[in-house]
Amino acid sequence: PGGVSPHAASYSAPPPPDSFNTGRHGFFGSSSSSAAAASRGRGGGRDGGKKPVPMKVCTSVIDGLKQLYFTKVRPLEEQFKFGHFFSPLLNESDFEAKPSVLLLGQYSTGKTTFIKYLLGRDYPGTHIGPEPTTDRFVVVFHGAEERRIPGNTLAVQPDKPYQGLASFGTGFLSRFEGSQCPARLLEEISLVDTPGVLSGEKQRIERAYNFVEICEWFAARCDLIFLLFDPYKLDISDEFKSVINCLRGHDDKVRVILNKADQVDQQQLMRVYGALMWSLGKVFRSPEVCKVYVGSFNSDAPINERVNPYGKPLFEAEQKQLLADLYEIPQRSTDRKINEFVKRVRAAKIHMLLIGHLRKQMPTMFGREKAQRKLLDDIVSNFEEVQRENHLPRGDFPDPGRFRDILGGFDLLSFPKVSKQMVKALEDVLSVDIPQLVKMFDNPFPTGA
Repeated sequence: PGGVSPHAASYSAPPPPDSFNTGRHGFFGSSSSSAAAASRGRGGGRDGGKKPVPMKVCTSVIDGLKQLYFTKVRPLEEQFKFGHFFSPLLNESDFEAKPSVLLLGQYSTGKTTFIKYLLGRDYPGTHIGPEPTTDRFVVVFHGAEERRIPGNTLAVQPDKPYQGLASFGTGFLSRFEGSQCPARLLEEISLVDTPGVLSGEKQRIERAYNFVEICEWFAARCDLIFLLFDPYKLDISDEFKSVINCLRGHDDKVRVILNKADQVDQQQLMRVYGALMWSLGKVFRSPEVCKVYVGSFNSDAPINERVNPYGKPLFEAEQKQLLADLYEIPQRSTDRKINEFVKRVRAAKIHMLLIGHLRKQMPTMFGREKAQRKLLDDIVSNFEEVQRENHLPRGDFPDPGRFRDILGGFDLLSFPKVSKQMVKALEDVLSVDIPQLVKMFDNPFPTGA
């Protein structure tokens, strides 16, 4: 499931800079090309009498995305240091990774117990208790043998999609590990357990890594994000609020779980649910309703009917819906990868336009530092100018404050000039290459159970 072929063809070497523009026929040949024609490697025509760009051989949608990224997108990302602003540059393993689920929540809300409920067993390194127990990020994935793998080892394995975490340093990698387990569910998806978010400011400051940035990294790569609460921990600390804010842009992945709901009676549950929605409403700045599951997800303890005898049918129905949502992930994996790829290319295009707009206002000789400071101080109006000139939606732009802070560490004149060919290369990926790739493989999104 997910459409990732283990025998996918390797991507071609990146072309020279003058081949960014592949013409109206696109990266994979003309829009009427079939997968069979692609496998024969026929060339796609180009206007202007130039030599045709040979059609790339791809065996799946994922393989096609990989070729597009390494040939047309990544060279531009490297030139404009996009990885510093958005997320680290992608590797081959990022495209071939299994779907994954990220669990977030304050301490002792049942994240590790929830993983045990899904797997039907403990995973290596499990520690469950009422106190803050999970003190590290743990990726639970499939393997024939039960074992724990240190984070530094995981970050250098080319077949694992965690090489990008090396940029967070040993302070984080010493608090990161993999847990290999032969559970059936893990053949289809991987699970990411996280440390419980605490409310103390001292605890946040003394961490050797930025907790919010790590959560943001995983959120961008996961297929589903579960936020866990329990009836006794409905308050949202400042750090947890920052974590939820970093999920902006991934709203379609977020699901809220009100766990341990069998520990309160019917009247209390109604009040707890209302209080939870009120708390979430202050954090989620979106008019859309977030999906909330109510239940008790503990494989070691049956649903407690003594406190709330009328709750069991509700909890069982909610559990069934949640599991159905979870089991659909492998079927939607290809769809999600295309969606994330399109988001990334759009962000790269806007990033390039912003850098180009700021760079062309810089003097080439004297007063460069002063001019750059002035441009960064007036970053919001520069954003608005780029938006108006290029007719772009405001929602696709990055956070101005964060963009300004990161750009302050670079010399604007160290970036290359933005050419029309560079912008058109990314526009062609969005308007020509990806639609053509999807058409080549008909409907890659299975709908069956």
